[in-house]
Amino acid sequence: MDDDGLPTLAVWKFASCDGCQLTLLDCEDELLAVAGRVRIAHFLEASRAVLPGPYDVSLVEGSITTPEDAERIQRVRQMSRTLVTIGACATAGGVQALRNFADVDEFTSVVYAQPRYVSTLATSTPIAAHVDVDYELHGCPIDRRQLLEVITALLVGRKPNIPAHSVCFECKQRHAVCVVVAHGTPCLGPVTHAGCGALCPAHQRGCYGCFGPMESPNAAAEAGLLRATGMSEADIVRAYRTFNAAAPAFVELSRVTVGPPPAAGPGEVETERR
Repeated sequence: MDDDGLPTLAVWKFASCDGCQLTLLDCEDELLAVAGRVRIAHFLEASRAVLPGPYDVSLVEGSITTPEDAERIQRVRQMSRTLVTIGACATAGGVQALRNFADVDEFTSVVYAQPRYVSTLATSTPIAAHVDVDYELHGCPIDRRQLLEVITALLVGRKPNIPAHSVCFECKQRHAVCVVVAHGTPCLGPVTHAGCGALCPAHQRGCYGCFGPMESPNAAAEAGLLRATGMSEADIVRAYRTFNAAAPAFVELSRVTVGPPPAAGPGEVETERR
């Protein structure tokens, strides 16, 4: 706590798009109420003013993609009494973890004129792969209601209520018609972590898996469900390798539950599975 007896909050950015930090700023009226109960000591997205640590709560956005960030997250952990990762990048490597299935040197040689000046790791990994994490908020971006729940809970000294069930549960709560049953629409809802309020299915679109894998997803059942909607094996692999590409459960789902992709047709490039 600071000299006024207020708990201190720090917000940190690693490899990410800043969308989850913007979710905090978008809380607007709720953020003003929280600001009266906490001292925002480090939040470069909002202010250049920085107070020295240690910090009672640190919110960490982004994945680890450089040697420098691998060292910096260790310092952040040492300065933080409670560390909460926010968003798909911090919890599952983010969309940049697609590099994990390919050759990063080849990517840099194509994108950069002088790749020898680029210092990067071969993989994009979640924060939990480097330091102990107290709580995780999933999503791309995170849900503002879950964020406020975590901050409020930590302020009053109770355990945050973070759901572990699937998006299908939220569909039932909203009385939304199942898009798979009603329309044959491919949907990752049965294996995806709740938190979005079933946003896409409520608008007759299949879940894209933004919130990453739920606890103990039924891999075989979901693979069969996606095949029944007409998805090819290669499309199923791609469905899992998006926002949460490095989430272990999604990596396992794409490797184990999906058989070898069909041979490429004339003029097509065969999708490689690793």
